[in-house]
Amino acid sequence: MARRTKEEAEQTRRQILAAARETFHSRGVGNTSLEHIAQAAGLTRGAIYWHFANKEQLFKAMCQEVTIPLVDQMDYTLLQDPHADPLQRVANFLMQFVAALSQNSSLLSTMEILNFKCEFVGELARDLTDYIERNEECLAKLQQAYLAASRAQQLRPGLTPKLAALETLVFLTGLLRLRLLGVPAFQKCPELKALIAAHVDSRRLCLKSAG
Repeated sequence: MARRTKEEAEQTRRQILAAARETFHSRGVGNTSLEHIAQAAGLTRGAIYWHFANKEQLFKAMCQEVTIPLVDQMDYTLLQDPHADPLQRVANFLMQFVAALSQNSSLLSTMEILNFKCEFVGELARDLTDYIERNEECLAKLQQAYLAASRAQQLRPGLTPKLAALETLVFLTGLLRLRLLGVPAFQKCPELKALIAAHVDSRRLCLKSAG
């Protein structure tokens, strides 16, 4: 019985998170109350409070539900995959993120909420700090990947791991935003693959053939 109760509680929690994502996306975060989310989930507001203390906590949980599994997968791709060299891992990391946006509707909706339907003020002000920290963590991991590329003598002259990481983070941020805006050129997989390949190749040391 206790196990069933725990499973039911987890199911209710997932139901709340799905309703929050749908409501934040349709109304905007600032215009959404816990009452709106409760109605969308078919639950009482008390049921929401049983799982989440306030809207900020619910918003954070909604983001983490889709980002934490993705970050774990992408960390492996970027830093640990033994079947790819350092620059290929960077390319695979970028393609994995693009593919995830196409394959995971919850991730796509969450990214749209974060970029276009959320004001980081009031009770969500602290989430802006978290958002900045996540970007800094991504930058540090990219720098680690490019340091491995430098040690493998893959980086072109004059390009430091730090600068390469900064450029790739800017590239990824712009790619994400244009993808979310629905710009046609950023919706098609072949074009995105070519764009990512061109970006990574621009980091690469070109060895001149002898003779």
